[in-house]
Amino acid sequence: MGNFQLEDFAAGWIGGAAGVIVGYPLDTVKTRLQAGVGYGNTFSCIRMVYEKERVFGFFKGMSFPVASIAVYNSVVFGVFSNTERFLSRHRYGEPEAGPGRSLSDLLLASMVAGMVSVGLGGPAELIKIRLQMQTQPFREANHGLKPRAVALGEQAAYQGPIHCIATIVRTEGLAGLYRGSSAMLLRDVPGYCLYFIPYVFLSEWITPESCTGPSPYAVWLAGGIAGAISWGTATPMDVVKSRLQADGVYLNKYNGVLDCISQSYRQEGLKVFFRGLPVNALRGFPTSAALFLGYEFSLKALRGDHTVTSP
Repeated sequence: MGNFQLEDFAAGWIGGAAGVIVGYPLDTVKTRLQAGVGYGNTFSCIRMVYEKERVFGFFKGMSFPVASIAVYNSVVFGVFSNTERFLSRHRYGEPEAGPGRSLSDLLLASMVAGMVSVGLGGPAELIKIRLQMQTQPFREANHGLKPRAVALGEQAAYQGPIHCIATIVRTEGLAGLYRGSSAMLLRDVPGYCLYFIPYVFLSEWITPESCTGPSPYAVWLAGGIAGAISWGTATPMDVVKSRLQADGVYLNKYNGVLDCISQSYRQEGLKVFFRGLPVNALRGFPTSAALFLGYEFSLKALRGDHTVTSP
């Protein structure tokens, strides 16, 4: 237990894939609400997507996230688990020798995971959002575009994930793949603190003292609540990140985080930063519940354990 363990990364990949599959339709709705225009509220957005694009519209660009975000979650969970294990070993000699899981260790491990996540997750989120935002309502609302941009908007800007990556690199350079990474960093560092810490303490609180590990119900409930808390509180910066990353599909509006915040507030008021809050919290529960269940039980299988071991 004291050494670096690759099982955490493998289990994180499995859990990440499960979370993407479960939560992707609502993730599409969330992105359209935050970065698109003309959708109104959550139910209006769902209705418009279905009417114009049918069920397929909710899964637009999904193949790339299943592969890339699964890897991204693999890194996040692997870094978090191994960082916390390292800190505990440094403090007590062996994790089992300590009085319990330290809040300071969990906090620092969550922050490290949040910082590392941006390096890998930034491009993955950018591609996902660019593919999700190729929609007619977005184009119809931009009547002030130049004729060239309007003509460009008459067809999809990207033919798939590979074409999207190639187009961004060609037009914006490699730095273009990290557009919105500053906002993502401001979202993910506190976001992962409010993700892992509630999960750890909730799962321990729900689990009876007589049990050696959390039950599937405890994992599901703690993971779901942690996801709802994390995504709910991350919504304001998630709006900024989504807008920065969607920017550039047909036009460029923002010159950075502060400019995006300023323009969004000036045009739509304070409420704009809470767009998608209900769907973010709602999506966070099943997505994170599936992610943690996938992580915990694949980790148990990989280690040959008979109990669930929290990250």
